[in-house]
Amino acid sequence: MEHSTDFSTTELMAVVVSQQIRNDDVAFIGVGIPLLAGILAVSTHAPEAVLIYEGGGIGARTRRLPWTISDNPTTDNAISAQTMWRVFSDQQRGYITLGIIGGAEIDRFGNLNTTVILGDGYTYEHPRIRLPGSGGANDIASSVGRTVIMMRLQKKKFVNKLQFITSPGYLGGPGAREAAGLVGGGPEAVITDKCVFKFDPETKEMVLCSVYPGYTASDIQECVDWELRVARNLETIHPPTADQIRILRAYDPMGFVLSSKTNIGQNGFEDFCDRVQQGYEAITLTPEA
Repeated sequence: MEHSTDFSTTELMAVVVSQQIRNDDVAFIGVGIPLLAGILAVSTHAPEAVLIYEGGGIGARTRRLPWTISDNPTTDNAISAQTMWRVFSDQQRGYITLGIIGGAEIDRFGNLNTTVILGDGYTYEHPRIRLPGSGGANDIASSVGRTVIMMRLQKKKFVNKLQFITSPGYLGGPGAREAAGLVGGGPEAVITDKCVFKFDPETKEMVLCSVYPGYTASDIQECVDWELRVARNLETIHPPTADQIRILRAYDPMGFVLSSKTNIGQNGFEDFCDRVQQGYEAITLTPEA
C-alpha cells in the first residue's frame, strides 16, 4: 500500500476520522471534514455504511461535495429523502450508531461547549463571545451509539472546566450519563490535528493513544490544560495512502474544505464547472454507488 508524501494536516484528519466509520455503521455526519470523511469511508473500507445528513438525506452516494446539510448531493442516489425531524427522531430511537461532532471547548470527559465564552466581567447574557450553539450536536451526543469528536488541539480549547456544557460527553465521570438518562454510549475518540485521544473504559477520562508523525506526548501535554494520561503503547499514525488523498481531492477539487483558502480565484463559473468535472472523472465509484 503506497503512502502519500503530499498531504495536509486537514487531509490527514479527514482520513483518521474516516477510519472511525465501520462498514455496518449508520453515521450522522455534518458539513466540512466529517462530511468528506464519511464520503471517503464509503468509497474505500466501508461501502455499506449509511450516511445520514441533518437535512434528511439518508444513504446518499454522490459525486459532488455537499456544501450544506440539505444541499442536493445529500440525496443523490439516496435510500430516502426525509425531513430533519424524522432523522433526529430516528436517532433518539437508537437507529444511528455513530455521530461526528466538534466544539469550541472540551474537557477531559469529552463534554463540549459550543455556546458561549465568558471571562472576567462577562455573563451568559453579555458574553465575550457568543458561539453558534448546539444545532444538532446535543441530540447526537445524547443519543447515538458512539460519538467521534473533531477539534484542533489548542490549550485554550482543551480545558479543565467548561464555561458551558452544550453537548454531553461522560459528564462528571463513570455512571453520570446513565444517571442523567442519556441513552447514547458517549464519546469514543477525539481526533485532532496532532493526535488521537480515546477514553478509559473505567474512569471515562481522555487518554492519548496515538500521535501524528513529528509529535510526542510532551508536545501534546503543552496543549492540554490538565495532567495528560498516555497509553502504555503510544502509537504513531501512519501517513494516508495516495489513493485516500486522491479521493479526498477529487471530491473537493476547489479546496472548500481541504484548503484554508479556496482556489476559485477570478476565473469565474466556467473554471468552477471544469474543476468539478475533473473531480467527477477522478472518482472511482463503488458498486453500491
